[in-house]
Amino acid sequence: MFKLAHLSDPHLGPLAGFSLHQLLGKRATGYVNWRRKRRHAHDMDILARIVADIHAQAPDHVACTGDVAHIGLPNEFKTAVSFLDTLGPREAVSFVPGNHDAYARSSLKALASLLAPWSASDDGVAAYPWYRRRGPVALIGVSSAVPTLPLMATGRVGGEQIARTGALLDRARDEKLIRVILIHHPPYVGGAKRGRELVDAAAFEAMLKQKGADLVLHGHNHMFSLAWRPGPEHDMPIVGVPSASLGPLGHGELGTWHLLHIDGDAGKPQITLEQRGFEPDGTVMLRQTIALHAKPV
Repeated sequence: MFKLAHLSDPHLGPLAGFSLHQLLGKRATGYVNWRRKRRHAHDMDILARIVADIHAQAPDHVACTGDVAHIGLPNEFKTAVSFLDTLGPREAVSFVPGNHDAYARSSLKALASLLAPWSASDDGVAAYPWYRRRGPVALIGVSSAVPTLPLMATGRVGGEQIARTGALLDRARDEKLIRVILIHHPPYVGGAKRGRELVDAAAFEAMLKQKGADLVLHGHNHMFSLAWRPGPEHDMPIVGVPSASLGPLGHGELGTWHLLHIDGDAGKPQITLEQRGFEPDGTVMLRQTIALHAKPV
């Protein structure tokens, strides 16, 4: 049994240690949005309780699918380094970025350099898609994070990265591993509202249909979702996790994380999802359990 913890969209706070000239362009709009809404919606005390519950369940690995930042400031990534270190040893924690992490072009350098320890392949190369073998599982990290215009939160993987992801799925199949993809945006058509969607979702879906995967995990929508898409041998579960820090003043489900129990082998994986979330009484409780066993075509 391999236990994989999945959390997303912690939107770490508070925003601090920046200068006014860093708030030019899209960041100005984002900062106003943070002042008016996001700083009240995302509760770091709830996030701390979620992290404590993750540790209590003793997962073998922790995956964070992005949006550690609000407006992609360099100091936000320094905060993210400290946060990711609270999740476990660096070799036991993986990361892919979200749209708030790649908020502006000036975000990309600090994002890549500071978060490289959690977004590099086993050979040490920090590039997307990355490939990590952990027990019976191949984790494949895909970046959908690209800078966008103000008021837009779309993602894009790109044709080259889609092709490399397909090649890594082939590699994992040849190595007889259970294949798990991590990405921020829902990677299927209709997975998010217009202006927030993965713009090349159709191409990503087509690749998955040809290559196959056993599980795809994403965040972005701040709500739970489960979609099944066809693969070459069986349907594939695509699971969205809500934000790990959302409180009662936010729009979406209260702070939540997922624990995936992965058993069996590459020929017949057995995957069970435990959804665990923050409750108004201050506890983190099991909400539901769902069998994600592959559905044969």
